[in-house]
This record gives sequence, structure tokens and C-alpha cells, in this order.
Amino acid sequence: MAVEGGMKCVKYLLFFFNFLFWICGLALIVVGILVQVALHKTLMIDDATASGAPILLIVIGVVIFFISFFGCCGAWKENYCMVTMFAILLGLIILVEFAAAIAGYIFRNKISDVVQDSLTEMITKYNSSSEEFRDTVDKMQLDLKCCGVNSSSDWRNFKDDGKSVPDSCCLKPSPGCGDMTMTDPDKVYQKGCHDAVEEALKKNLLWVIVAAVVIAFLQISGLVFACLLMRGIRSGYEVM
Repeated sequence: MAVEGGMKCVKYLLFFFNFLFWICGLALIVVGILVQVALHKTLMIDDATASGAPILLIVIGVVIFFISFFGCCGAWKENYCMVTMFAILLGLIILVEFAAAIAGYIFRNKISDVVQDSLTEMITKYNSSSEEFRDTVDKMQLDLKCCGVNSSSDWRNFKDDGKSVPDSCCLKPSPGCGDMTMTDPDKVYQKGCHDAVEEALKKNLLWVIVAAVVIAFLQISGLVFACLLMRGIRSGYEVM
């Protein structure tokens, strides 16, 4: 027996919400990927907690695609089992999304220490690492217009003279421009990369938190509609 009256409106609203969930899933995947790339392109972070929130969002985005199938089919066919499955899975996803938001917020509070440790390790490994690794560090300094962790002096062990920095520290980069110019503000950036990297990471993680919370609240509305439709379908069965 098909649902009638207000329940029919709920049915179409649930179907519409599932289309929104599909878009939400795509948004979560995109945001998760962008944040993950930003985290590991800006600097090579070894702390696994840095990747936790964005990876969790990517996984949630993929799962939402499958959940939307149950929601759409269940709403269109008025199938009690499928709508129930949709409601259960959606409830679990909402909990996980709030967990992702909390994880992102917690990591924001420890970003400063992670950045300090990661940048220090990058400088220490610079001379003994691959060309690709050095290119990553150079690109970071060029893009952020900075030098070292907290100041250009962090490169004191870059060469034996103790006064040289990589050419990527120079205001006008050119081969050899960093030789013997560590403390020269007219040639080398004196400000370290720590603050700039920390600000960039916090901005990206903020997107993770906002995406998780906003989409979770939208999905709560869908969960309410699913429960209403379940009750309507069950009432129809009881009448029969």
C-alpha cells in the first residue's frame, strides 16, 4: 500500500535529500583530498594524526555513495527494510563525521608542535636526502617566502662555513645566492617557515571541521525524514 498525504511529501523529500547526500559525499571526498594533499605537499609530516581527519572524510564520502542507494531506492519503492537500513547507516555516518570534526579540532591544538618537529627534521635531512625531497623543501620556502624553521639561522649546519642557506631562501633566487648570506636581510628571508605553515594547515583543517559539521546537520534532517517515512510505511502495512 502506497503512502498518502503528508507521507507522500516526506517520501519525495527523502528522495531529494539523498541527492543532496550524494553531493555531500562528493564534497567530503574533494575536501578530504585537498586537505591531505595540502598537508603533505606543504611539508612531509610523519605524525599519523595529521592524516586522520582528511582520510576519515574521504572514506565517509565514498560510503555515502552506497548509503544514498538505499535511501533513494527505499524511498522510491517505499521499502521498509531499505529505508531502515538507510536510517541506521546514516546515523552511524553522522557519528563518524562528528568524530572527524573532533579529531580535526584536537589536531589544530597540536599543529604548532608537529610543524616545529617536522620542519626541524626536514632541515636536518636536507643534505643527505633525495633531490625530490630537497625540491619539496625549496618549493615550500619559495612559495611561503621564508627560510628555516624560526629564522634563517636554522640553516647554520647547511654548509661548513655556517653562514650559507639554500638558494630557495633568497629574495631573488639564483644559483649561489645563498652563499655567505644567512643574516643579510637584503638578500635572504630572515623569517622562518613555522608560522606560515601553521597558519596554512589550520586553515585547511578548518575546512575539514566545517564540512563535517555542516554536512552532518544536513544528514540529521534526512534521518528525521527517513524515520517519518518508516513510520508511514509501517502504518500502511498495519492497515492492510
